[in-house]
Amino acid sequence: MGKDDNRRPIAARASGWARALSASLARSSITPNQISVISIFFAGVGAMMLTWGISPWGLLLAAVCVQLRLLCNLLDGMVAVEGGKQTPTGALYNEFPDRIADSLLIVALGYAAMHPWLGWLGALLAALTAYVRVFGGSSGLVQDFRGPMAKPHRMAVLTLACVIGAAELHWNGTRHALLAAAILIAAGSALTCFTRIRALAARLHEKG
Repeated sequence: MGKDDNRRPIAARASGWARALSASLARSSITPNQISVISIFFAGVGAMMLTWGISPWGLLLAAVCVQLRLLCNLLDGMVAVEGGKQTPTGALYNEFPDRIADSLLIVALGYAAMHPWLGWLGALLAALTAYVRVFGGSSGLVQDFRGPMAKPHRMAVLTLACVIGAAELHWNGTRHALLAAAILIAAGSALTCFTRIRALAARLHEKG
């Protein structure tokens, strides 16, 4: 496997602004692990906006926090790899903050949609998609980042739901967009688990 085989393919990684920002961070005293931890902070703020006194402006702020969380996820890897600041614990910090951030936001989405169980289910299934991916890597295979509801897709759905939900809450006082997003994330994550497990089984058969 090449050094990039187990990195999530992200188009923004090749963009000029991302390269410039990551290069600036690499020259600073900030470490990739610190950037990973900061992603939890943004996820926590986003989760609070989804649960504590939910409002149109709060939903818009939650959408911004989701995107800032993703920005941290992009930059931590770029600072580590392209910036040459990899650490022995890098793989640990690459995974665990992601699982915490995912759970905070998706569980909070369930509460915002007034169906808490749906948020907990979505968070559990989202974590399972990551487990299947990492299990494949631990079995000597290239990690499988396929969807249809991988992390970037989940966060895109959540961001869109927050933006639409802000307008909906302002004009109608309803939360249908948030409920639709919670259902879509849970169902899509379940399907992603299935597609990854099926592909993993096929590759293990080929390998062994």
